[in-house]
This record gives sequence, C-alpha cells and structure tokens, in this order.
Amino acid sequence: MVPLTSSAQRAELHRTIWSIANDLRGSVDGWDFKTYVLGMLFYRFISENLSDYIDRGERAAGDSTFEYAALSDSLAEDGRAQTVAEKGFYILPSELFANVRARAAGDADLNETLSRVFRNIEGSAVGTDSEGDLKGLFDDLDVNSAKLGNTVAQRNAKLVKLLDAIGDLPLGGLEENRIDLFGDAYEYLMQMYASNAGKSGGEYFTPQEVSELLARLATFGKTSVSKVYDPACGSGGALLKFVKVLGKDNVRQGFYGQEINLTTYNLARINMFLHGINFESFDIALGDTLVDPQHAEVEPFEAIVSNPPYSMKWEGKDNGLLINDPRYAPAGVLAPKSAADLAFTMHMLAYLATNGTAAIVEFPGVMYRSGAEQKIRKYLVDNNFVDAVIQLPADLFFGTTIATCVLVLKKSKKDTGVLFIDASKLFERPGNKNRLADEHIEQIMEAYAERADVDYFARVVTPQQLEENDYNLSVSSYVEPEDLSEKIDIKELNAEIAEIVARQAQLRTEIDAIVADLEAGQE
Repeated sequence: MVPLTSSAQRAELHRTIWSIANDLRGSVDGWDFKTYVLGMLFYRFISENLSDYIDRGERAAGDSTFEYAALSDSLAEDGRAQTVAEKGFYILPSELFANVRARAAGDADLNETLSRVFRNIEGSAVGTDSEGDLKGLFDDLDVNSAKLGNTVAQRNAKLVKLLDAIGDLPLGGLEENRIDLFGDAYEYLMQMYASNAGKSGGEYFTPQEVSELLARLATFGKTSVSKVYDPACGSGGALLKFVKVLGKDNVRQGFYGQEINLTTYNLARINMFLHGINFESFDIALGDTLVDPQHAEVEPFEAIVSNPPYSMKWEGKDNGLLINDPRYAPAGVLAPKSAADLAFTMHMLAYLATNGTAAIVEFPGVMYRSGAEQKIRKYLVDNNFVDAVIQLPADLFFGTTIATCVLVLKKSKKDTGVLFIDASKLFERPGNKNRLADEHIEQIMEAYAERADVDYFARVVTPQQLEENDYNLSVSSYVEPEDLSEKIDIKELNAEIAEIVARQAQLRTEIDAIVADLEAGQE
C-alpha cells in the first residue's frame, strides 16, 4: 500500500489546487473546466510515470545517467513495443508533459500540438490488450473548444497557463509518493467541483468517507478478496477505497466497474491510472448496466460496492425480455419504471459470489414502499440475503440533503437475523455538508461486528418480525430514537405554579396597600 502523505503536505497541495482552479476557470463553468484540469493532471502523471519506469530500468541495467526525457524520438522508438507490453501505452520524449510545457509559450500551434500528442498516446495502445483502457481518455479535453477562448491565441494562452499551473503542483519526487499525491489531487478536485456544482456534481462523486464505509463493510473479516465491482461506478472513487482498506495487492484479480455517462467513464479510467492501478488490473466498461451489463463473463464478485443513481427511470416492464433476465427473474417482479433502485440491487445480488458481500447506498423510499418494491424486499428477506441496514445522516451527499441508508447483502449468512443500525446522529459539520468522521465509521463497524441490540442505536430483527411489518426495511421502524426531551414532573410543576400564583396575589395585595397609603398622604 502506498504511504500516505503528511497532513501539512496535503493541505499545501489543496491550497495550490484551489488557487489554480480559481485562477484558470474564468468564464468556463467549474464543472466543465474540471475536465481540463483533471485531464492535464492525468497527462502529467502518465508522462512522469512512464519516464520514471524507463529511467529505473535503464539505470538498473548499468546506465546510471540515463534520462528518457532527454532522449531523441528516433532512439526512443526502439523501446516502444516492450514498453507498451509492460505499461500499456507509450509517449515519445518530445511529447512528454515536461517537454511540451517547456516549448508551450513559444508554440503558436500549441492546441494542435496537444491534440496530436493525445491522439498519439491513445494510438500507442491500438491493437494491444490495453487499447480499451486508453481509448477516448482525452476526448473531453477539447483543446479547440470555444470555452477556452474565442481565438486560437486566446485558447493557447489559457493552455499555457494550465500547463504551467499543473506542472508547478508539488507532487513529490519518488514514484510511489507521487502516485499517492496525484490520486489525492484528483480526489480533492473532484470533491471541490462537486461541492460547487449542485446536483450535476453529486452524480459523479460519492463522499470519500461513505465510500470507505462501503468498502469496509464489503470486506469485513477479510484481509484480501478476489475481484471487486461497482455497477454504477461514477468516477471510480468507491472502487479505489479497496486500495485504502485492503491494499492494492490484496485485490487479487482486479477492479471492475460500469458507468453509463461517457465523461464520468473517462474520469473513472483516469482515476485508476492516477492511483497506480495499471491497465491489466482494471476493467471499467461504458454502458447501461441494467439492460446491457458488460461483465457477465467475469462475475461473480467477492466484494461489491455502489451508490447507484436515485429513482432513475428505466425500461422495466416495457421491455418484455427483462422479466426473464436471470438477474431479475428470481424476485418474480421488476422494479418500477420510475425507480430503478432495486433493479440495481437485484443485479448486484446476481453478480455476488457465494462468499461475497455487497454494500449499497439506497434511496430511503425503496425500503418501505409497497407494490413491486415490497415484493423484491420480500424475496431478499425470505431468502436470507439481507445482512444489515444502516441509516446514514442527512445531508452527506452533494446535490441532495436526503438521508440515505446502506443495504448490506450476503449469500451465505451465518444467522437469519437482520441488523439495523441508526447512525443518523453520527456526523460532524466542518463546512456546508455533514460528514462521517473516522470515529463514526469505527462506531458503525463495531456495531456491525457485534450484531447485538444497543438501545437507540442497533437492533437485530427476525424474519418473522419483518414479515409482520410488511417487509419494511426502514431503520426507524425497528430502532427506537432516544427521547432527549426534558422529563417533567407534573405534580411538582403544578405545585410550582400554585406557589407562583400565590406569590403574585401577595404582591398585588402589598402593591395595593402601598398605593392606598400614597393616595391617603396626598389628601
């Protein structure tokens, strides 16, 4: 596992990024401009990652002064095939980030230079195992967009500033440390833009602490897993929390995800690279998971985490084939067309390994509504797939203030009870959003491990009790909230009131006597 950067180093990095974003954004909408900042950050990363890799290899072979960035393109061509086989891509020395940046201010055709470089990087993987992982990665970094300026000169001036700003980021010198810093920079940028982008930003980013909770739940009791999966992976943050929780090498057979949004799909693949996950260790696919799943050949997965889109519309019963789909057929009913939440849930259950665990963020309504959703919950409960339901605090996610919950599914439970945890009061508020602190995650995990009744916090409920309650899976239906209102003794209160009334009567009598004396004296 890569070493964590110091708090001071991380804080300085974040200050620098904030300054860059505000300086460069200008008239470009923040959420749009993030693709330029993140794309250029990725360009710098793969350039330095490749240079470091080649330099170490040559120096280990005996050339102690070798520097790939100073090599001519013609000499560098000799190593292309081997490097692509090992790294999945290739960049000629003249097209490395540092060298393009050094020439940028004097390059009147900088936009075309960058466009050619990006095409060449993607083209280096064509016909190889890494082609799918590199294809289209720079599509959203449109160096000819009017968003950068109305003229070529204006666009190039912006690109020069962007190259210089990203090039000046303090990202360290050692490769492992640099990977950690690049990844941290990426996550900070994603969070910064999401928090300023309203709902559109929230669609792409799950708060890191929520992602960590999901990964810890999905790997509870394990030190390693085979394959991990997120069918609505967004920018890939939840998948990458397995690196923090287990360590990269303890996800033995790779990281898998699917994303329907093209821009976010590209960001997820970039995120994998920026966290040191090489092309052969991840498979992020583009497409609609519910009707066109891309990983049927590699399931099942031992650990699944996801924060699917809430109340998303889907084909549902309008597609006559879906009711016979082996993912949905066992429940005997499809999720409503207006809310695909439990369709994602059924998909994940179908792709879950016998010894696996899925931790899924759910919209609250699907846990108690009647109709098709109730029938799906009945299927989950009757077959003993529901391990736990955890109520999260409100206002954790960007773009919404709703209080979501986490549904934990298993295919091989040791008991039949369902654990309900009310974590709605476990949060801090450092800014304009609530967040789970480390101690809150620990408190949830301790309750999950103990599986015992705790007043006002946790309760284990039998399947019979769930059936009697119409398969309602809302935490509030089973965990009684603590009454924090002040207890009042009515008899004592009445006595105090009587004493106050008597005192008021006495004061009136005394005041009347004083007034009468004053009036008598005036006569």
